[in-house]
Amino acid sequence: MGSAKEGAPKAILGAKATSGHASRILLIEDERAQRDPLARYLRKHGYDIDAVATGEEGKKLLDSSTYDVLVTDLRLPGMDGLAVVRYAHDLDEELGVLLMTAYASVESAVEALRLGAHDYFLKPLILDEVGRKIANLLEYRSLARDNARLQRALADKLTSKRFVSESAAMREANEWAERAAKSPDTNVLIIGETGTGKEVMARLIHSLGDQSTAPFVAINLAAIPETMMESELFGHERGAFTGAEKRRDGALRTAGTGTVFLDEIGELSLAAQAKLLRAIEVHEVQPLGSDISRPFEARIIAATNRNLEELVEKRLFREDLFYRLNVLRIMIPPLRERPDDVPALVHHLLAEYARSSGKLAATIDAEAMRALCRHPWRGNVRELKNVLERALILAEDACLELEHLPADIGPVDERMDLQLAVARFERSHIAMVLRLCEGSRERAAKELGISQATLYRRLERHELKDPQK
Repeated sequence: MGSAKEGAPKAILGAKATSGHASRILLIEDERAQRDPLARYLRKHGYDIDAVATGEEGKKLLDSSTYDVLVTDLRLPGMDGLAVVRYAHDLDEELGVLLMTAYASVESAVEALRLGAHDYFLKPLILDEVGRKIANLLEYRSLARDNARLQRALADKLTSKRFVSESAAMREANEWAERAAKSPDTNVLIIGETGTGKEVMARLIHSLGDQSTAPFVAINLAAIPETMMESELFGHERGAFTGAEKRRDGALRTAGTGTVFLDEIGELSLAAQAKLLRAIEVHEVQPLGSDISRPFEARIIAATNRNLEELVEKRLFREDLFYRLNVLRIMIPPLRERPDDVPALVHHLLAEYARSSGKLAATIDAEAMRALCRHPWRGNVRELKNVLERALILAEDACLELEHLPADIGPVDERMDLQLAVARFERSHIAMVLRLCEGSRERAAKELGISQATLYRRLERHELKDPQK
């Protein structure tokens, strides 16, 4: 075996993982004369090494521990190197794999590369070359993670929106969001009705913080089966349950130094609440099927549309978890309590639709805007978005008018009797079906369940333009 030269190669500085801890390496080599000097060399340069002589021993360690790099000989007694590479890749696709091989088995090394290995080196080993390849692999994996993180951050910035607000209540909520962004170690609880934009608020806090390029991981706890909750939050080991074919990090570790958004926190069962409380208190998670706890660094932002204080009194929500989450509370008022925000939201949403479709932004007339401002918006901003999307389908000249809005949104006066309301709905519905049928009156009549002659009379009665002309 070649001896190490004076001084570590420059790339060996990659011995520290991105978390600040020493990178962990599993070394599998049956020849002690090769294994021990390489293990000593790598430990000397800051790596945490587990060194074993057989593939079977390596397989057990892969099952019980997490590594950054696997270095294995191809020719091993019993379970050979190709089998180890295949098993390791099935277990963890992100694991870096390097091979040691004699010149005569280069073809086997190429086969291992096809199975997921990253590089190989020939025997007799030159220690500095091994060190450089390990450091280069760690640097490559770190850059790949950073690139993926930046891509996610860019996607978040393109999709997340700052709250559009004119009301004093929402200006106050935005101010609290800015304070939360400056306190990355503080848990945040967002309270608001369905559709008010709790996730948008959470993304705003994340994007304003120093860790905005780190992942933002959102989980709707109400949509996850109880049996899968622990795996989603804390992760699992391979074989932990039926279908767990690969090791997986849960949301708290996947987010890295970023943010985990736990929506509908009030739907979490008491058993899951206890496990989440422990994770928050010690900043560690224990994946399903593992005896080892692993640290996490992500901040937690929780949200609910329920009254958690009432749930605490009814013993449906743990009081200690409530206090852990309720360090900084942000209230998002329902849209019906801030009608001043409706015009700004309407123009903002119409501009967003225009950008996504590549068209000019639609306008809206005064009567339609007044009707939108008077509506109670039980579905909040989400309902407003749906109404505008429907109106854009109906509008033929890119100007939204009262007739493009649903029948229950309109001026409330003596003229709005039942007959007029039914006629208005009929006109709006026929126009929408014609638009969806690309102007085909034959298809539209079939969809509406009426004859073409009846459709022609309705078109004339409602003074609808003929889409075919």
